[in-house]
Amino acid sequence: MKKLCILGSTGSIGTQTLEVVRNFPDRLSVVALTCGGNVTLLAKQIQEFSPELVSVSTEQKREELLSLLPTDQKVEVLVGDDGNIACATHSEVTCVVAAMVGMRGLPSVVNAIRCGKDIALANKETLVSGGSVVMPLVKEKKVALLPVDSEHSAIWQCLWGQPEGALNRILLTASGGPFRGYSREMLENVTLEQALAHPTWKMGGKITIDSASMMNKGLEIIEASWLFDVPVENIEVVIHPQSIIHSMIELSDGSVLGQMGFPNMMLPIQIALFYPERTSRVVEKFSPFSEKSANLTFEPCDRKVFGLVDMAYHAGHTGGTLPVAMNAANETVVADFLAGKVKFADIERTVARVMNQHEKEGVIKTPSLDDIFEVDRWARDMATSKKE
Repeated sequence: MKKLCILGSTGSIGTQTLEVVRNFPDRLSVVALTCGGNVTLLAKQIQEFSPELVSVSTEQKREELLSLLPTDQKVEVLVGDDGNIACATHSEVTCVVAAMVGMRGLPSVVNAIRCGKDIALANKETLVSGGSVVMPLVKEKKVALLPVDSEHSAIWQCLWGQPEGALNRILLTASGGPFRGYSREMLENVTLEQALAHPTWKMGGKITIDSASMMNKGLEIIEASWLFDVPVENIEVVIHPQSIIHSMIELSDGSVLGQMGFPNMMLPIQIALFYPERTSRVVEKFSPFSEKSANLTFEPCDRKVFGLVDMAYHAGHTGGTLPVAMNAANETVVADFLAGKVKFADIERTVARVMNQHEKEGVIKTPSLDDIFEVDRWARDMATSKKE
């Protein structure tokens, strides 16, 4: 029995993780759950899965949650970052599903690793900002870091059984999002509704906007570099609108391997939770003759239009705290765009401004965890200000 803590249980990955648990009740159990604000859904999850411990964002949300639960419900409700860390480090937890959005997941993941917990990683910002701390800690504590992103899961699966040094290049696929084929001028006038209309995946708001701007692929480039120990220069973005091939690897002899399937996050979640075992299928059976998979196409990423991809390559190549500043600026301005405060094209402009300023002031090449949090705070302040 694998005992889970799900960080972000009410989000897209969290709810799909619980669907996997429903399919394997004799193999998976839930010890702890965390959520930001959707306590109505969390209350239903508590009654179904009976976790021992949960955490919510504020004291007000705690009181709201308690009012929704039966008086005889046995669960301890904690609050804030300390509550999240307590959930992730609970003594009975064996695997933490890191499904929280953004940098806020990093403290819980780091503390879970320190306690020897395996990590099923769906939070790419953890490695983008904290890779220089997380990866050495993973090796020190000898825990498993299990990729949940569909692209990284595909790369990981293709690498199973390959000899050391065989990986030559990663071909990281992307749907292209709703604005594939747009010009930079066209991006100036897109609406929030258009940006949230992803053509192939159903995801949360932040990651959907990142997919529209192609920042999601930029974050995945840096995450892949950490996960698979390859320089960002050996990772190529391939636009694949059908989202059937989830990524490919090129080996030293020229062989190219890919992993295919209909878009569904339950499969990479299931693979991560049961690795190295292959369990029974819970997703739709794949058919090469389906309308969705009969015609597969590939094209290069238009990096002149989607400038955030080049910024991510630059941040990944430079390293240190530059990816921290890039990620924090992006998180901040995307939240502003979702709130209707800025235009879509302001996302790229804001990230560029913050990265340029951070390079002027000096990138920290080997940051501590405190350095990472301080640069994250600075970049968020810079992103909301209009100062150069």
